[in-house]
Amino acid sequence: MQGTQLTVSGLNEYVRRSLAGDPMLHHVYLRGEISNFKQHVSGHWYFSLKDESARIACVLFRQHNLSVKFVPRDGMQVVLFGSIGLYTASGSYQFYGEGMRKDGVGELYERYLQLKENLTKEGLFDPARKRVLPLLPRTIGIVTSQTGAVLHDIKTVVQRRNQSIPLLLRPAQVQGEGAAQDLTNALNELAKVPQVDVIIIGRGGGSMEDLWAFNEEVLVRAVAACPVPVISAVGHETDVTLCDFAADVRAATPSAAAELTAPDARQLQEQVSRMGYMLAASANSRIQSLLNNLNNYSARLKRNDPRLKVEGMLHEVKHLQLQLRVSASQRMDEWNKKLETCSIRLQNASPIATLKRGYALVMDGQRVVKSSQNAPETMRLVFHDGQVTVQKQQG
Repeated sequence: MQGTQLTVSGLNEYVRRSLAGDPMLHHVYLRGEISNFKQHVSGHWYFSLKDESARIACVLFRQHNLSVKFVPRDGMQVVLFGSIGLYTASGSYQFYGEGMRKDGVGELYERYLQLKENLTKEGLFDPARKRVLPLLPRTIGIVTSQTGAVLHDIKTVVQRRNQSIPLLLRPAQVQGEGAAQDLTNALNELAKVPQVDVIIIGRGGGSMEDLWAFNEEVLVRAVAACPVPVISAVGHETDVTLCDFAADVRAATPSAAAELTAPDARQLQEQVSRMGYMLAASANSRIQSLLNNLNNYSARLKRNDPRLKVEGMLHEVKHLQLQLRVSASQRMDEWNKKLETCSIRLQNASPIATLKRGYALVMDGQRVVKSSQNAPETMRLVFHDGQVTVQKQQG
């Protein structure tokens, strides 16, 4: 295999010279939208210019951008004057600008920024105003062109995810003079339909001029004031309109908007089944817990049943009565024995018992005569079984 052998540096240098030698690539006016704008500390401007289908890297060195009367911003439509060349270090070609002016749409962008700033200060885009989308809307309202791909995309997604949700279209003009007012009227009309729980407003992609109706103040205010939650699905993912800021939710595409409004029926059924299972399990657990508590309370109630307490107390009373009887009987026996002992001792110690043993009492009237010296002439001898009168002997 034969051919020219080159180094990478040599190849890049050859392409650079080729581009530099092509007169078609010099003194070019390039129209596009600024993207990824960066201002380097050196003063150079680095950015991209893009249109609907392509983009190119651009640079405007400090010595050239000093003559530009404005500082570019992302989204501006400009006309860049310069030439195309190759940056050999990376092997990438780019546009080397020498001058820049705003394009006609750039004026629209200025209006866009000014209105956005005013409405932001007014609080129209405040996140606190955003509402949550309904989980399962009764009807989805749609504001878009009747003939565009937006309607087809929304229908396809909703039919695939949940066929039970009806769609209500209010066709509207989405571009050109009178479009903003027609879109506003359509939005207000759908908001008055009782079954409509959410509204999708949108159109396909395009230039800022094509999408300008969705930046008109009348429509932006209508979106913010709509009593029904609104999803904005305007343009492609990189397109941002003021309606996107005013809406409750911004969707990157109409299909994404449809997915946000139409929950997947199968997922809902699975979720309901899971929740039903969890509810049944929770209910069974709660019932079992209550039954356990009931059993515990029942056992405690039985232990504290007044009848059981009364029966226990009666049993205790009977036991005490028995103990009292036994104790009383024992005490009576003890007392009887003591009484018998005392009686015997009393009998043994009594004068009668002494008299029975052969003794007698010498009585002088009611006085006991204890000595012969004191004995009277006549005395009574008291025996245990009677009395005898005796006379005192002399000598």
